Amino acid sequence: MKLSGTTASEIYECVREGVQTGSLQPGDSLPPVRELAEALGVNRNTVAAAYQRLVKVGIALTQGRHGTSICEPSHAGEQEGLNLDTALIDLADGNPDPDLLLDISRFTVSPWPRPYLYGDQTVLPELQKWGHEWFAPDCPPEFELELTHGAVDAIERLAAAQLVAGDKVVVEQPCFLGTINALRLAGMHAVGVPIDEDGMLPDALDMALKNGAQALLITPRAHNPSGCSLSVSRAEQIQRILEKYPNVLVIVDDHFALLAETPYHSVIPVSSGRWALIRSVSKALGPDLRLGFLACDVGTAQRLRSRLAPGMTWVSHILQVIMSRSLNDPSTFEMLELSRKRYAERRNRLRSLLSQNNIPSFPSSDGFNVWIPLEKDMRDVAFELAKRGWLVRLGSAFAVQSSPLAIRVTVSKLTDDLASAFVLDLKASL
Repeated sequence: MKLSGTTASEIYECVREGVQTGSLQPGDSLPPVRELAEALGVNRNTVAAAYQRLVKVGIALTQGRHGTSICEPSHAGEQEGLNLDTALIDLADGNPDPDLLLDISRFTVSPWPRPYLYGDQTVLPELQKWGHEWFAPDCPPEFELELTHGAVDAIERLAAAQLVAGDKVVVEQPCFLGTINALRLAGMHAVGVPIDEDGMLPDALDMALKNGAQALLITPRAHNPSGCSLSVSRAEQIQRILEKYPNVLVIVDDHFALLAETPYHSVIPVSSGRWALIRSVSKALGPDLRLGFLACDVGTAQRLRSRLAPGMTWVSHILQVIMSRSLNDPSTFEMLELSRKRYAERRNRLRSLLSQNNIPSFPSSDGFNVWIPLEKDMRDVAFELAKRGWLVRLGSAFAVQSSPLAIRVTVSKLTDDLASAFVLDLKASL
């Protein structure tokens, strides 16, 4: 395709149209800046500005000496729970146990409040009150509360409100696949920082922030896929590092809060100018409830409200009524205590069986996943397990810069008998 234009905007639109019509395909190289500038009779800075804009919006990719080429289109990548039709025993879906979720029919029989209309408050007062009491011990002072359609929705909205395409966002390596997808589709560049059993490594985090990252997205408890939780000393180390970068957006994804066994340790310094703490009900009460609490500083709240404006994208008040009734019912927390106990038993049982068979696993402290590092190709192991009737999630689904050699096993529905059979089959597959 022959490129045209005399301004940066015209050159940009020419390339964009070529991609939309198929004249330019993913992987196609664009002419070098100097060569195109001479061909069009424009200044090199004009072409460079057009290319910079193409890179920023994710149409093109600059690869140094290898030049600039058209990117592959954004795609969602792997998602949780897409293996429901498999004949295999599914240990890959990342779902909670359906038998341990909220029976919402108990909270829909009472008379409904008045109909809610355009212009009503986006958050019911009773849910606002409950949320403030829940978050207050763990947030800097003067925070505000909003609702979103779950944790990943909250991350997407925060990224859209506070960041721009091309910004670097620090995440754990390995990283939850929903987070990777959300950042990729928003045009952000995820920067992976390694973890150990106490959480994100401080020195590597500091280096990533020094190199210009605009945001940190961190999981304080039940990290998915590893199951690690921040220790108090690690949280304090990270908080001290963040004190040096007060303008970095700090997003804390405490998605497992209602079920967490480990205590919450905050990494948000009082000096932070932009921060948010997210807590979802999906794992504890049901993914289909699509509701997440989001506490944040006043400035971030104001930006979010432009995307949660009354009459546009509020969380359904019907869901809010159900949630308010359930969270104010003591039986809900009795159910949560049972769920917490069952998930811990199943996770610890599998890790114990792995250890007895000399198969190492990551020292997870929370959640309902077990991360199993491997010494051989994970695809070979997964294939051997599939032949024996098991479906597991490959570590590549959680890759940021590099692909971890591991598999993730969801234990939420894994009974003792199934756990024993799985470990024997895994040992044979190794």
